[in-house]
Amino acid sequence: MKTILIMRHGEATPMQADDASRNLTSVGQQQAEKMGLWLQATHTPTALLVSPYIRAQQTAEGVKKHNAFLFEETCSDIIPEGNPQIAADYLEILIAMHPQCDTWLVVAHMPIVSYLVDQLSIGNMPIFNTGAVAVLSYDESRHQSQYLSIHAPANI
Repeated sequence: MKTILIMRHGEATPMQADDASRNLTSVGQQQAEKMGLWLQATHTPTALLVSPYIRAQQTAEGVKKHNAFLFEETCSDIIPEGNPQIAADYLEILIAMHPQCDTWLVVAHMPIVSYLVDQLSIGNMPIFNTGAVAVLSYDESRHQSQYLSIHAPANI
């Protein structure tokens, strides 16, 4: 069994013409670091898949302050308008290619984080607060996931 952690980026600056360039606010930076500590204490992620958007990259940097990853990749399939089927298929391929990594962290955006949970565990589509992490167990032999829980920075 593997663990998949799907995380929405921390709080970001208001919408602007170039959505990809939005930065985290100071609250968003605090959320990323808080969740990084929580992840270290509860799940110890070993692989990271992150959106190329600035706010997701900054969130990943906050998490990385407290976690060491064996594998890291920036993935353009997990942007807000990304296709969750393609993202799920790609994640499953990466999991198969990197058996040394037991816990995978995906840092992305609404709405794809909700759609990705549903794609991996049909019928489960949580709404993510900023900085929230959904936890799924993944049976790689059966290619099936089970949604377990969601945790937001305000609740840990």
